[in-house]
Amino acid sequence: MLTIYSHDHHLHHGRCELMDGQLMPCFEMPSRADHVLQRVKDRELGPVQAPQDFGLAPLQRIHCHQYLDFFQGAWQRWAEYGQEGDLLPYTWPARTLRRILPTSLHGQLGYYSFDGGAPITAGTWQAAYSAAQVALTAQQAIEQGADAAFALCRPPGHHAASDLMGGYCYLNNAAIAAQAFLDQGRKKVAILDVDYHHGNGTQSIFYERSDVLFTSVHGHPEAEFPFFLGYADELGEGAGEGFNFNYPLPAGSGWNTWSAALEQACNEIKGYQADVIVVSLGVDTFKDDPISQFKLDSPDYLAMGQRIAQLGKPTLFVMEGGYAVEEIGINAVNVLEGFEHERSAQ
Repeated sequence: MLTIYSHDHHLHHGRCELMDGQLMPCFEMPSRADHVLQRVKDRELGPVQAPQDFGLAPLQRIHCHQYLDFFQGAWQRWAEYGQEGDLLPYTWPARTLRRILPTSLHGQLGYYSFDGGAPITAGTWQAAYSAAQVALTAQQAIEQGADAAFALCRPPGHHAASDLMGGYCYLNNAAIAAQAFLDQGRKKVAILDVDYHHGNGTQSIFYERSDVLFTSVHGHPEAEFPFFLGYADELGEGAGEGFNFNYPLPAGSGWNTWSAALEQACNEIKGYQADVIVVSLGVDTFKDDPISQFKLDSPDYLAMGQRIAQLGKPTLFVMEGGYAVEEIGINAVNVLEGFEHERSAQ
């Protein structure tokens, strides 16, 4: 399987995030992608290539121009204040406040953020831009005939909405790739999000559309981030009604419970008759993940990949979460190897 990877992800290394009432070292760190890349090489999964540059246009198909302009220029504005620390929001347009776009940097940062978990550093824009190009390059490989490809994206993307960053995510790599498939002639794309946390950004982007089916197996938002999306009754709206399926599960869920939900999601994808599948591949479902509460073990990820392969569709894997850094490479590559093994047996 082809892997697309960019060293640019090292340009984004936040010093801290706001969690549990305090500023803490970021769980989302460069070593995450480094471990996955090393495992790809150790297991001889396949060639590793650098991304092509498809420019801003594919990003603009998903993210609004104002948001992209803000994100691209935010660090320079911060530096002009003489600041060197991470740029983090400290106020948001909550329920009783007007959602208007202020002129100040901090006001705009709050407007375009939904939490304190997406610090902007001097290299964040370039890292996120390159991650999107990684996803687009892997997407292009499938368009050119590959059965599957792995976009080793960092920073991740599935929490990013069209004009909103948060949850370590700035640009929605999976959504950008899904839209590129449609723009290049595919009629139906299915997104399967297996990250522990609900892909609220991806859901919101496609919620009123029928050309993208969104399915997600995740921790129940009654108790888990992002809290305000990911419930089972969210089925889409307008033209998108009936094309959004969430499978929220309780803390402590192991493989039996989790795989039953995966089976339901796969059945929806099969019925949808998608032309191609995009997998938001988070492995923070692992039993020892420091910020998640599921109990999957490393061999379970082989079975996960095998079940996805049984859908029989071209498949793009896009890296999302996973914060047990020592095991992230094993678990992510297990999914890919399980997929490849099943496909070779078909």
